[in-house]
Amino acid sequence: MTTAPRVLVIDDSELNIEIATYLLAKAGMQVASALDGRGVPAQVAAFAPDIVLMDIQLPGLDGLAVTRQLRANPATRTLVIVAFTAYAMKGDREMFLAGGCDGYIGKPIDVATFADEVRALLPRR
Repeated sequence: MTTAPRVLVIDDSELNIEIATYLLAKAGMQVASALDGRGVPAQVAAFAPDIVLMDIQLPGLDGLAVTRQLRANPATRTLVIVAFTAYAMKGDREMFLAGGCDGYIGKPIDVATFADEVRALLPRR
């Protein structure tokens, strides 16, 4: 029996979290969320996500700093982390990948394809 993929959405916009959660849950995924990066390592340990959608511009601790924390921990070093951001200037995607992210999903999201984009980035089980 396969369990539903577990997605942790980190975004400082409650509306973005609400939309992402709705679309992912509708696609059969379990979703948890956080509005900032401060408690993410503990939340990752408790929720054990398969993938983290990481907003880059977060209050306090930005998404790349949180990504570095997760990469520095042997228990979360291989966790799939996807930049989930409105940054779309030339070179931004490459900067996020170089900063430790495994993929990139731009905002605003396409509600018709969002869950499939996330599913395509999930680690193979």
